[in-house]
Amino acid sequence: MGRLQCIKTLERQPIVWTIAGSDSGGGAGIQADLLTMKDLDCHGCSVITSITAQNSVAVELVEPVSEHMLISQLDALWSDLPPRAIKIGLLVSQQQVNCVAKWLTNLAQQDLLPFVVLDPVMVASSGHGFGQCSIDFKPMAGLMSLLTPNQHELSHLCANLLLSRQQDTSPVNDEHTMASAATWLANEYQCHVVAKGGDARWQQQDAIDMYVTQKVANASDIHNHRVFKLSSPRVNTQDNHGSGCTFSAAIACFIAHQFVLHDAIVMAKAYVNNGLTNSYQVGQGPGVLARTGWPDTLAFMPTITPVGTVHPSHCQTRFKPILSPLGVYPVLDSLSQLIAVLNAGCKTLQFRVKVDPPLSPLQTQALEQSIIDAIAIGRDFNAQLFINDHWQLAIKHGAFGVHLGQEDLSCADLNAIANAGLALGISSHGCFEALLAHQYSPSYIALGHIYPTSTKQMPSAPQGLIKLAHYVTLLGEHYPTVAIGGIDSDRLELVASTGVADVAVVRAITEAPDPALSYRLLHQRWLQLTRKRAMAQCLPFSSESLCSA
Repeated sequence: MGRLQCIKTLERQPIVWTIAGSDSGGGAGIQADLLTMKDLDCHGCSVITSITAQNSVAVELVEPVSEHMLISQLDALWSDLPPRAIKIGLLVSQQQVNCVAKWLTNLAQQDLLPFVVLDPVMVASSGHGFGQCSIDFKPMAGLMSLLTPNQHELSHLCANLLLSRQQDTSPVNDEHTMASAATWLANEYQCHVVAKGGDARWQQQDAIDMYVTQKVANASDIHNHRVFKLSSPRVNTQDNHGSGCTFSAAIACFIAHQFVLHDAIVMAKAYVNNGLTNSYQVGQGPGVLARTGWPDTLAFMPTITPVGTVHPSHCQTRFKPILSPLGVYPVLDSLSQLIAVLNAGCKTLQFRVKVDPPLSPLQTQALEQSIIDAIAIGRDFNAQLFINDHWQLAIKHGAFGVHLGQEDLSCADLNAIANAGLALGISSHGCFEALLAHQYSPSYIALGHIYPTSTKQMPSAPQGLIKLAHYVTLLGEHYPTVAIGGIDSDRLELVASTGVADVAVVRAITEAPDPALSYRLLHQRWLQLTRKRAMAQCLPFSSESLCSA
């Protein structure tokens, strides 16, 4: 059993609802949603809004269910199978929008509202409209967490809102207009927005989505209230029926597995890209997406570009590679402890001195001297010494490398670091940030925080072992991966079972009575675990250690 398959045995499958129409052709709607939910290890429940008579060529008839039946389905499921996330697709009338909004409002008033993603379906892949273009989705404002219109739907949603205020509308036909329209919708509907570009004729070789964030729960503040361009090579296929349904359903599934929204969106985009690449035709019209399981390769992940803000350019010069495995990687703020672990045989470590600006001249001088001393000590021991944050001083005094957090990337001169011949490590907290780090081709990527930690205030939730195993699967072939956050001797074996290459440790050494002895014991144990893991690579993976966490 693979590492990621442990999700099936670690916990009961999370419940996800789809509120949508039935596609008798099986390519979109309820049918596509349930297939996606099953494929992504969720238990899917359905609330059917309408019955359609359709195939891959045409939609012959759409017949809505009664309001009584709609409410009865919602109430029946809520009484026994409450969801972690809800995906809403086809709502065929204003009456249905108002009905679902009223029902969700009742949950919100009890503080029981789960994550809700609305995919405002207006036109089938066959080109048939569902008569929704005049529907007002404003009753859903403040109730949905995420809105995922395609280009056609984005234009109609903006036009309907603007026309209601007797304002002029502009067509969405370039990236700037697309980002502006998506941002406007996010403010109007009080939610996050992913404006999809798969149907945008003005886009050419790449399929470009615009992701507009509000405040994202359990994630870093640096990505809040931002616009990101998510681009992927366009998949040349007409077999794309149900791609929008699949995207929104996949987001709901990843949210149900407790990934933050940023991560859920890029993982869902990779899932759809893979599904389109392996899509197939079943009738005379557009075919359907393949169900390809959890994303396990960087090839289908989107490129993430912040819009409207300065961000570091990709380096022409490669960062210095890691010369030997990091292994147990101490993160220290004391020169005496630095010397102690080096004497114990440590060959890679990080010197992290946190200071609160503004600094006085004496404090600035003391900081620089401590970094000079740390670099000199590391050089004396022929060690790979990384300096945390202070990249200018690391360059000036010839450190082996620099370690930067995500918040530091926008202000650091990465080209200067690379041109100085330094290695670069980048922290990440989830798949989205790991992809941002990957785009700069660093020397290693740190993945955290795995467990709760008291060494620094963390805006994100602990990643845990299952997510760590997923990130290692994505990144492990490309970079040394380093797990960090709350790792000690008791947790070392569980962390090793994820396949991560190295582990960073802080309190396990800094708060130990004998830091040198603590390092030596951790190092020896890690060698035992990784050697054992290497010997077992040709054997089926055992889920026992992961699933006991």
